[in-house]
Amino acid sequence: MSVRQPAVAGSFYPVRPEELKKSIENSFLHDKGPGRLPVEKKQERDIISVICPHAGYQYSGPCAAHSYLHLAEQKTPETVIMLGPNHTGWGSPVSMYGEGSWKTPLGTVEVDEELARELFTNSDVVDYDESAHIREHSLEVQLPFLQYIYEDFKILPITMGYQDLKTSIEVGEAISKTIPGKKVVILASSDLTHQEPQESANRKDTLILDSVKAMDERTLQKTVKENRITTCGYGPMSVALIVSKDKGASKAELLQYYTSGDIIRDYRSVVGYASFKII
Repeated sequence: MSVRQPAVAGSFYPVRPEELKKSIENSFLHDKGPGRLPVEKKQERDIISVICPHAGYQYSGPCAAHSYLHLAEQKTPETVIMLGPNHTGWGSPVSMYGEGSWKTPLGTVEVDEELARELFTNSDVVDYDESAHIREHSLEVQLPFLQYIYEDFKILPITMGYQDLKTSIEVGEAISKTIPGKKVVILASSDLTHQEPQESANRKDTLILDSVKAMDERTLQKTVKENRITTCGYGPMSVALIVSKDKGASKAELLQYYTSGDIIRDYRSVVGYASFKII
């Protein structure tokens, strides 16, 4: 059975387990983070989806930590369906890592193979394809955070090379058809505007944030295209909105937003990061 090896340990996040745990804790405690570590409340689950960024932890870790704090303080799901963009161009248009496990410095997490089979049966677009995941970082960087907050869970990683509205609807409807009766959380991985001055990034990112808060995947997709916004995971975000609404969600709450410029105090060319929970 295949084991996906970490591709960006040592670059996006520390390779040594203790240093990695410390980096995650620093993300929670950072002044751009929640300001505290998760506590063992384990409330009933009301979060259907989260949206998290996927840059190096020194940049986007504090932003992502907001979503993970909220996930940590409610009951653990059986499976996290992880949706991210395909940055490499390898693999099928929608590529699912449907067998085996994923390894990080914090250990190994099993893929939910039964859920994968059901999703494959329910979808004409989701394909079994590991090649898209070999070098892809957008989902890998989420896994150590999940391992930090959860003890026993599975994952179903999916990358989207095609992120158009039609594909997003097809993926979202297939997931919605697959998950009734299952304890599942959707995680959509995306950064926002890339490599633009702070003022421009803030302006464009506000359009994206407003579309997500309105829970309107059609406006989100239209906004990205009409304004030429370089949000890399608008497809995964669209899927999260589609599935969440189908599950009865009524609110997409923005937990944090900032840019890389706010971290390094260089605003000439920045990347935007946002963290949402959808309930």
